[in-house]
Amino acid sequence: MKILCIDIGTGTQDILLFDSTTEIENCLQLVMPSPTVRVANQIRAATRRGETVFLTGTIMGGGPCNWAAEDHVRAGLPIYATPDAALSFNDELDKVAAMGIRVVAQDEALGRDATRVMMRDVDLEAIERALNAFGVAFESDALAVAVFDHGNAPPAMSDRTFRFEFLAQRIRETGKLSGFAFMRDEIPERLTRMRAVAESIQGSHMGSPLLVMDTAPAAVRGALDDDFVAAHKNAIIANLGNFHALAFRFTDGAISGVLEHHTGELKQAQLENFLRQLADGTLTNDAIFNSQGHGAVLFDTRPQPLDFLAVTGPRRSMLVHSELNPYFAVPYGDMMQAGNFGLLHAYADLNPSVADEIENALQKSRRMTNDE
Repeated sequence: MKILCIDIGTGTQDILLFDSTTEIENCLQLVMPSPTVRVANQIRAATRRGETVFLTGTIMGGGPCNWAAEDHVRAGLPIYATPDAALSFNDELDKVAAMGIRVVAQDEALGRDATRVMMRDVDLEAIERALNAFGVAFESDALAVAVFDHGNAPPAMSDRTFRFEFLAQRIRETGKLSGFAFMRDEIPERLTRMRAVAESIQGSHMGSPLLVMDTAPAAVRGALDDDFVAAHKNAIIANLGNFHALAFRFTDGAISGVLEHHTGELKQAQLENFLRQLADGTLTNDAIFNSQGHGAVLFDTRPQPLDFLAVTGPRRSMLVHSELNPYFAVPYGDMMQAGNFGLLHAYADLNPSVADEIENALQKSRRMTNDE
């Protein structure tokens, strides 16, 4: 079985073409600029040329493309967007307009003379071109994509609260990291970015089975494929992303607590303190939210020694010299693909008919690693 896995972050999109008949080390991998970086680069090129920009497409990740759009406006240049594309910047279109982005109907935009930039998280055509350049056929039996999704919060509700309450709800309901994954027809309406991913899959893959999952739980699940991490049933596993930091506390192998914060709002000492409190059962939601984070919840408040902390993610260097003595997880020797390994486990969990084939292939590579 072949599954095309795409873990979409702020800086990179990490791509794995999993083949259950091939060792993980020989499965094809790409680490490429993220979709939001690609869009930002296109906008900035138009800014340098002094051109009007017209954004089409659908909801995608923000960050770099948001900053590029703001810089384009500050340069005194027009920028237009269809409503679906504009939702990438804010769920409330009046706030997008307040940024200086002019929201126009699709039919009005068709005749507009401007540099067109397509907004979408998944560009299968680009991946196909990259694979074909090396003589690799673009074939897969299923797709699995990880994105970060705040969800479409009601106007009177904080985006941070809206997202974190959903995280806590999913843990209560499922108790699994795969509880943050959904097959195409089961994506909740509130998860507008994930739904946009599903709707943007075109061409020969339009009818393929598709799983979407939140990025941080995918990375944490992938980190558990590092056997040294898996051996610790009482642990904290943190994913330090470019924008968001999320840490799970595990007790006897079960999720017993979680916190989520904005990575850019954290200093090392502050992060260490929150991790200690997550372990000893004293961390409060207010402590995280009032410091510009999303929130925290403990399902088991009994204190737990912080004997083992595993870390993954592009900002893991925040804890390189930490007195918490973190272990930097390298599943199959490859930290950058941790999210995709998590996607594979989630796909197996949600699709029992192919679970054995996926899990056996992964287990075979873990045995090889141990034997070496």
